[in-house]
Amino acid sequence: MTKNIIAFTAFCTLFFACKESKTEHKATAKVKAETPAVNWVELTPNQIKNAGIVTGTPEVREIHNSVKVNGVIDVPPQNIISVSAPLGGYLKSMNLLPGMPVRKGSLLGRLEDQQYIQLQQDYLMSKSKLEFLEADYTRQKGLNETQSISNKVLQQVKSDYESQRVLQRALQEKLRLIGINPATLTYNNISRHANIYSPINGYVNKVNVNIGKYVSPTDVLFELVNPANIHLSLTVFEKDVANISIGQRVVCYANNNPDKKFIAKVELINRNINDDRASEVHCDFERYDKNLLPGMFMNAQIELTNAQATTVPDEAVVRWQNKFYVFTEETKNKYAMLPIEPGIADNGYTTIKTDISGKNIVVKNAYALLMKMKNSSEE
Repeated sequence: MTKNIIAFTAFCTLFFACKESKTEHKATAKVKAETPAVNWVELTPNQIKNAGIVTGTPEVREIHNSVKVNGVIDVPPQNIISVSAPLGGYLKSMNLLPGMPVRKGSLLGRLEDQQYIQLQQDYLMSKSKLEFLEADYTRQKGLNETQSISNKVLQQVKSDYESQRVLQRALQEKLRLIGINPATLTYNNISRHANIYSPINGYVNKVNVNIGKYVSPTDVLFELVNPANIHLSLTVFEKDVANISIGQRVVCYANNNPDKKFIAKVELINRNINDDRASEVHCDFERYDKNLLPGMFMNAQIELTNAQATTVPDEAVVRWQNKFYVFTEETKNKYAMLPIEPGIADNGYTTIKTDISGKNIVVKNAYALLMKMKNSSEE
């Protein structure tokens, strides 16, 4: 009986020892699968040159914590001009197309109507009558002073004179509405045309008429846009609105050219949250660029805070098995993989929370070293 107990005990010990050995073997194999077999790599000078390996030291830079948003290029309402004909008429001539640039004071079109002739006739006749009434009033005033006429007669003459002055002034303003200068109008230059001039520098956005069409004063003939004050309208979600403030710097770019960056500044924040749980933030560009067109979709980063931090170029950080590393230069041509904790990335640089000060690291083409190390681990 005792022999059986001893034999059973020996069997159990051997069984569990074998099982424990298998478990340890599996755990070791799992660790090896998750990490490279070695954490350093050595290259020849030619390999370093061909791989484009460049070393350097971490830099202390100003890093911006930012919010990524989307938006569109917009034009403020005061920069969109609808051009109409104050008195209406038939469009006699016009040579405009959408997108065509215009200068302030340039001719947009010419209208024709008999009412323009009538208005000029009324003005010239009113002007002539006013000269007569003015002379008559001066004469009657002198006679009244000598008691040759009564005060009632003088008052009537004065009333006619003042009424004619009001009519004359009203007709002058009507002429200015259609682009005719009353000071230069005489019976020799009466015209049946009225010119329409551009009130701004910009470009034509819409043309709503054609030659020969009759337009009324309520019709919009052309729509002009002054792009000098275009701004960026960004959509900021509710959770980020509280972090936005006027004056913050904005870096934006278009989808078709992400490498070309435009700089803007937050000028206005709509504190009302819409149905999409977002708000509008309006930004002004530092300088106008003709490549910025109204309606263009833009990606943007709103810089919230500025801080000094230790940074390395984005190319210096490699990712392996969901962990982040940099390569340090231990000796000439020999590099070690050092685990680090990265922070935020900004403008091509990544902040490093791990203390790597004083170390010489690979700042360019670090992934070439990682590939070499992985290949060495598999051999």
